[in-house]
This record gives sequence, structure tokens and C-alpha cells, in this order.
Amino acid sequence: MEKLFQQSIEDLNSVCKFTEEELMILDNADKATEEMAAPEFEHYLKHEVNLEAPKIAQKHGILGIPIKKEYGGLGSSHLIAVLAKERLGQLGLGFSSFYNVQVFLGALSIQRWGNEAQKQRYLKAAVNNELVLAFALTEPEAGSDPASLKTSYERRDGKFVLNGTKYLITNGSIADYIIVFARSKEKPTEISALIVDAKSYGVSRMPLTAKIGLFTSDTAMIELKDVEVPEENLLGELGKGMHVAYAGLLNGRIGVASGCIGIIEGSLNAVIARSKERVQHGKLIGKHQLIQRHIAEIRQNLEMAKWPTYFAAMQRADYEKDPNNRALMDEAELRTALAKKIASRLAFESADRAVQVFGGFGYSLLAPVGELFCDSRVTRIYEGADEILELKIASEVLGKGFEAYS
Repeated sequence: MEKLFQQSIEDLNSVCKFTEEELMILDNADKATEEMAAPEFEHYLKHEVNLEAPKIAQKHGILGIPIKKEYGGLGSSHLIAVLAKERLGQLGLGFSSFYNVQVFLGALSIQRWGNEAQKQRYLKAAVNNELVLAFALTEPEAGSDPASLKTSYERRDGKFVLNGTKYLITNGSIADYIIVFARSKEKPTEISALIVDAKSYGVSRMPLTAKIGLFTSDTAMIELKDVEVPEENLLGELGKGMHVAYAGLLNGRIGVASGCIGIIEGSLNAVIARSKERVQHGKLIGKHQLIQRHIAEIRQNLEMAKWPTYFAAMQRADYEKDPNNRALMDEAELRTALAKKIASRLAFESADRAVQVFGGFGYSLLAPVGELFCDSRVTRIYEGADEILELKIASEVLGKGFEAYS
């Protein structure tokens, strides 16, 4: 098993006492990541979506880690899912982003808010890689403020009719079903979540490829024009869509944070190897003090990113057991915001330091650190930009009445 990943498991096992089944899941995550490494790198260089990775993940049984066994999953904890995603993040965030949406945002949202028929229809298929899910909240003018979304629906003849545009949607052009958030035309204050069949008439999708990174992850713009959605595809309660959205973002932020730990681990592995093989000024660069400083900082970043993320996953699990407990919800939101903010910043810094250690070769997608650097930048934007998370953290610290948008 990969050394840094093994260390994370051992550190947590001393506190949590993992079961044999949980350790087997993590071993499978490690094997899946090893098998994905070569095709992921090949697709990255070609700037194309890696459709091999989900098949490998399904082969090793890791697409359903936090999904209940009755719906085809493994019924394991958020913490085990976070650790698995940490390992995947060592390859960059291409497949990690797919996984975040398929599992943390998509499947977990349906498991939490869906009715029994929806769970039976979508969860088993998602776990078996028989369908791909997307989570369409962001719009051209509704990013950090999702409540300002303009996509609308009206009810006609027992159906919802959708119109609008969704933007920067991960899995958007490869998804079979899309969780779409839209505002009622009759009651504009009400927002609902709908599960939309991507093959529906009126759905058009355009892949967005002019990205700085995430080349192996699908990103798309989705146009919805008079798209008819059956009433049974309402996810959660009518007019309560933002509850679904915010709960999904809670999961998604933990997922991003765990992928960022992987970025830091990948950066550290790369600079250790480089420092022990490259010679400059008559000696291995690892013997130069300033190179050692970069290595020490990355190792320090790893430690600082891990524990807030692990604790957030544990706090999220506590909240799930008692979802009506407002105090647990507030604590989970705070811990998740802290984890995502800390881990994303440290991931980008670590990848930047890794490029510096590699020198000129580091400024290339042929170098392992080039991918980590490009992919890590978006983590400070998606699933909650740095600035939004800072406001959330500060308002939680200051207390009621200090919300920035109140």
C-alpha cells in the first residue's frame, strides 16, 4: 500500500479502530488508484475525459462506500469514503471530481432526500457504474450565491417544465441523470430539486474544455428548454430544494478537502523522489537547505490539512444520525467549511512548492507536479470559494446577527 496513505490509516486506526471490512475497503481504494494511474496520466496529456477510471472504481467496489447496503453500497462511514478519496487525489483531481459528484453530491443526496422508488432506481445503478449523476446548481450568474439562480419551472399537466441554463457542471455532458435546482415561476421564493433524465427533449449540453486543469474531468454547460420532468422526479419536498443543495454542498466540501489531502501527498511523494535523483551544484538537490525547506513545508501542510478534514467527516456522520439537531448541523457546517478552506489552500501551496523543487521541468504537464498544480487551483473556488467559506466561519464564530448577508 502507498506509504503516506498507509500512514493516514494507521494514524486514524489508533483512534477509530477500523474493522477488517473497512480496512479491506481502503485496500481496494489503494489498488484502484494504482490501476488508474497510467490511464489517468495518458488521458490528461491528451486533454480528454477519462472514462476508464469509473470502470476501475466499480471493479474494486469503491463507488458505493457511503451508500447503504440495501441500495447496493458498502454501508461504510463518511470517514472511510474520505480516506478513499484522499488516495484517489494523489493522481490529481480529474477522477476525484467525478467521484465527488457521483458519490458525495449525487448519490448521497438521493440517499438522504429521495423516496424509496428513487433510491431503488438510481442508487444501485450509480454504485454499479450503470449511470452517471450530475449536480446542476451553478449558473452563469449564480455561483457563490446559489439562491439567486434563474432556472425556472412551472407545473403543467402533472409535470414540471424546466427552462434555464446551468454552467460549469461536473459530469454535465456525460451524466445520465442530472439533479437540477430551479425556481418556481408561480412562487419565485420557492426552489425545488428535480432529477432530470439527460436524454429528455429540450436538454442540450456543451462540454467546456478551455480549462486551466481538470482535463480528465467532464465539465459542461447545460441548456434546458421546455424540458418536461415527471412529478415523481421531485427530490425532497416541493419548494425545499435549497435544503437539498446545502446538504449536498456539505458532502461535496468534505469530498474536495479529502481530494486536496491527496494533492499534498502526491506533491510530497514527487519532491522526495526528485530530491533523491537530481544533482545540481555537485550534490543531490535534497541536500540543499532551501529544497529541504520546501519538503518540510509540504509535510507540515499535510498534517495541517488531514485532521480538520477527518474531524469534519466524523462531525458530518454525527449530524446524519440526528439531522433535525440544529446544533449538530451548525457544528458540521463550521467544521466542513474549515476543512475545505484549510485543505484547498494548503493543496495549492504544496503543489506550487513541488513545481519549484522540480524547476523548469515542473512547469510542464509531463511532470507529475504539473497536473497537481493545475488541478489544485480550482479547489479554492468550487464547492464554496475561499471568501464565502471565510464569511461562514466568521459568522459562526461571531454568532447570530453577524451573518454577512443578513
